[in-house]
Amino acid sequence: MTQPVDLLAALADIDPASELGQARIERHAATQHAQGSYEVLFSEDDNDLPQQWRFALAAQVAAWHGATRLQAHYQQQVNDATHDARFAAGHAFAELLSLHPVDANPQHIQNLQSVGWTARGIVTLAQLVAFVSFQSRLLAGLRLLNGEQTATQPHAVAGKWHDAPLTLSGQTALTAFTQQELGWEPWLPAKPLSEFNAAEQATLEKNGHSDSDYFRLLARNLPLLEQRTLTDKGIFYTSGGLSRAERELAATVVSKVNGCIFCASVHARKASQLSKDEPAVQKLLNVAPGAELAHGQSARWAAIIDVVATLSITPAATSLKQLQTLRDQGFSTLALLDVIQSAAFFAWANRLMLTLGEPFLPAQQG
Repeated sequence: MTQPVDLLAALADIDPASELGQARIERHAATQHAQGSYEVLFSEDDNDLPQQWRFALAAQVAAWHGATRLQAHYQQQVNDATHDARFAAGHAFAELLSLHPVDANPQHIQNLQSVGWTARGIVTLAQLVAFVSFQSRLLAGLRLLNGEQTATQPHAVAGKWHDAPLTLSGQTALTAFTQQELGWEPWLPAKPLSEFNAAEQATLEKNGHSDSDYFRLLARNLPLLEQRTLTDKGIFYTSGGLSRAERELAATVVSKVNGCIFCASVHARKASQLSKDEPAVQKLLNVAPGAELAHGQSARWAAIIDVVATLSITPAATSLKQLQTLRDQGFSTLALLDVIQSAAFFAWANRLMLTLGEPFLPAQQG
């Protein structure tokens, strides 16, 4: 395929010499590896998930997220392809991940397996849907930063979350948001470390993924996991711009909107440690379903929460007025880009965590 060097820059009409263009250059790792994730996903063509199915599903996911330019990009790559029962099951799974990821359960994985989806195919499908969810929000944010208004919604609220007392395997499940350290069990078996070759094991070890069921599950498509990991690092572990504490705050907000208790536990804990304001973070975690997330927060955090929450709903509904509120708080274009990229990335992360497994409370904490 002949693709633009930076797809999102092209779709958002970003001038490389503009403040936004320069901010994206400064965040070159995130820019490079978001594009790299795209290239891995859409250059592969295998029986697990054929390339034409990838483009067709990506176009549909972008449509569900209201990303019309992204939808058109993917749609123009689609040729006539056979859409059988396996494709139909993949389409249903894509709709669930796009619109209602918190409603996922083990039966949805079993439905895919029953019509012939392989473990690698399921992982790649989940990654594709989650990635296009990320792309859609990042594109919406970039277009806002470029001065383009979008449809708006005044505020976003906390979403619902799981309330079953036990996990699939019978461990204690979580029924409330927490800053405790949690475990996570997959609904699809993680690939055993012994089944990776030496080079693959070295890649897992380098990124600290060897002992994680979650990452060894995603490593069923290791090239894509590698690009995703580098995108994550480029967004969350760079200097300047938005503080690390506030990037972690953004991750927590997205997880509240999507109902992802596991992601929220990890990133709320980091936000508390880095900001040294555990009560404010806990106040966010305690927000009930349907209630406004920014209530009772400082003006600065409330402005961040409002932008991140409205970018996280489907379709995204952040406004220029909300971005201006952050600018009035002293946010630079680079810091605003950090807010948007942090929020967009967790549209990706939450959808994987919520639809491939579930959190549990380790026995020593029960």
